[in-house]
Amino acid sequence: MATMKAIRMHAYGGPDILVYEDAPRPTPQPGEVLIGIYAAGVNPVDWKVREGYHRQMINYSLPMIPGWDLSGVVETTGAGVANFKKGDEVYSRPDMTRDGAYAEYIVVKESEVASKPKSIDHIHAAAIPLAALTAWQALFDAAQLQPRQSVLIHAAAGGVGSLAVQLAQWKGAHVIGTASGRNQDFVRELGADEAVNYERTRFEDVLHNIDVVLDTIGGDIQKRSWKVLKKGGILVSIVGQPPAEEAALHGVRNASIVGQARAAQLVEIAKLVDSGNLKPAVETVLPLSDARRAQQLSQTGHMRGKVVLRVV
Repeated sequence: MATMKAIRMHAYGGPDILVYEDAPRPTPQPGEVLIGIYAAGVNPVDWKVREGYHRQMINYSLPMIPGWDLSGVVETTGAGVANFKKGDEVYSRPDMTRDGAYAEYIVVKESEVASKPKSIDHIHAAAIPLAALTAWQALFDAAQLQPRQSVLIHAAAGGVGSLAVQLAQWKGAHVIGTASGRNQDFVRELGADEAVNYERTRFEDVLHNIDVVLDTIGGDIQKRSWKVLKKGGILVSIVGQPPAEEAALHGVRNASIVGQARAAQLVEIAKLVDSGNLKPAVETVLPLSDARRAQQLSQTGHMRGKVVLRVV
């Protein structure tokens, strides 16, 4: 049996359960693509899966490989694959119910793959799929954000937030982002019209009549966000379903999304990257074998952009 290096978890728990070891190299079935991974993005969902938060939704068979953001090169294809061939540079947000991208190889469905942006390297391409799809689907599919509408993006310097700011700015919205003091200039450089320093200012004291709130945090931040929305506005959460009764109480709408793998949207996102309208932020690059540290950094919640694992 052919093998590969991978990070696997044999149980749920803390970072120490992540093991760098040999694992079986997957084989593509009909309609699937085998990708040699060059880089894998690290996202909060990775450590949430590791700690068992999603066990009720997805019953993983252990040991399993985490990670659902990648950029790499097509190694081979299964029968029936029409759009990709060996040597193609691609990026993907693979199916979260299967083994992930903390590995040298991964098998993904053709419908989850798109050509990677040509203007950036694999490290930066790997930082895009999951976060950009989440931001795109929250802003454009759920909220139906329109030009000249106002949008408040929480954690605007983070993985999803930093891309959401740029997507909303590209759409022609008035963009407001919350961030720490050290990230105020960074958020404005991303394209935000206003940046609120949450260390000094309670956003609900200075913001009113907002059309859209993108909630990337939940908890107290979500509770305080209802009052900044205008009547008929919408709060979209990426961290769980907002209470319908809260929305009704404030005369607004609520929605939640879990970013879905959609190759057609990845194609559009790649065009935005190559036209200079979308730039992924990568704060830290670590070797695959250092996945424990990568997840610890992600778990702090204070990253500027993304942590990426270098595989090749």
